[in-house]
Amino acid sequence: MKSGLSFLIAALRCEINELEQLARTSELVGTIGRLVHALQRERGLTNVLLASGGTRFAAERQAQIAVCLELEEAVRQGFDQLEADASRVGNGTRLFSRIAWVLPGLDALPDLRQRIGALGVPPADATNAFVKLVAGLLAVVFEAADGATDPEISRLLVAMFNFMQGKEFAGQERACGAAAFTSGRNDSARQQQWLHLIESQERCFQVFVDFSSAELGARWLASQPAARLAELERLRRIACAAPAGVALDPELSRTWFDCCTHRIDSMKTVEESLAAELRERCDTKTAHARAELQGHEDLLAQLQQEGGSESTAFFDVIPPDSATTSPTALGTGSPYGRQLERSILEMVQEQSQRLQAMSDELDTVRATLNERKLVERAKGLLMAHRRLSEEEAHKMLRQTAMSQNRRVVDVAESVLSMAEYLPIGKQN
Repeated sequence: MKSGLSFLIAALRCEINELEQLARTSELVGTIGRLVHALQRERGLTNVLLASGGTRFAAERQAQIAVCLELEEAVRQGFDQLEADASRVGNGTRLFSRIAWVLPGLDALPDLRQRIGALGVPPADATNAFVKLVAGLLAVVFEAADGATDPEISRLLVAMFNFMQGKEFAGQERACGAAAFTSGRNDSARQQQWLHLIESQERCFQVFVDFSSAELGARWLASQPAARLAELERLRRIACAAPAGVALDPELSRTWFDCCTHRIDSMKTVEESLAAELRERCDTKTAHARAELQGHEDLLAQLQQEGGSESTAFFDVIPPDSATTSPTALGTGSPYGRQLERSILEMVQEQSQRLQAMSDELDTVRATLNERKLVERAKGLLMAHRRLSEEEAHKMLRQTAMSQNRRVVDVAESVLSMAEYLPIGKQN
């Protein structure tokens, strides 16, 4: 019959399997981050190409497509590796559903690129197509964070998701501004979208700072020099503070694109550092768990050799100085005896306490992800029932929260609780 120590060893093996799966998932998240970065740059080049009638960035776009193709293949291989090991994926249902949704988008990219090259796609439609694909890829990252079973790794994955989401909003802002400056005009709708993207970036980067390490937070601040931020703000004011319909200087399109690109490229270095910390944390934890497993296996072999049982000391009161008490004084002639038995019980208790602490911390981390789910569901409900855009739905939630002195997530919960009373298609 198996002993308690045998099952403690089995628990450690399960933990190692979970850590190894987290390592593979974290590696995939890093690869997705590189692909998203490449697609964001392709989207920006595409916007300028289409807005200029094909006169700008044609060669740069083709070179960027080659970069994207290589990364697309790497992401597909990462998906295949997860699918091949599906039995070990703890969050498999939602994670694989997200992957199933995003793969047709990757498959449709060649046709989209061909139509863009022939100038057969309006700039707004091209932007929306890339936004939809990137959103699908980020949803995979979100599910990876939501399914993580280790709180430290989960925190880093939450930080990664929010940083990537903030970076995506920065990429959308680059595309939005590129289209405005290149066309030489802006309107109130685009200005509102622009302001929404700026606010969304700030919100995501704040969550990133809250969940990442102090070192990564400092690196993020250092990656955004004051001179570059000042230039970004200057260009934002030119386009967003001016009355709608005022002509913009098309020559500023290159200045805007380069300013945003330098900023996003700096974000990429922070993202790579975060991915490296994720991999290192997974490796360190796995190595520690393996060493602990080896020690437990050695103890089990020792106990079996001595012919003892860890259960005989279960009801003993362990003296405060038990560490210095001799095995013979504890009532056994064995050189290990009760001392070994108590060591095993202490290990079981420590493992139980550690798992409880991990569970409590994991609940705290997941609360942030659950809040995001509630807000996204509430926005979707408002968009469907009130015929609002995503920006308008978010603005409604935010303004309601401010007027009632409540959190946005609390307002979102109230909206969801009233779902059955919201009429379909009602206009504002």
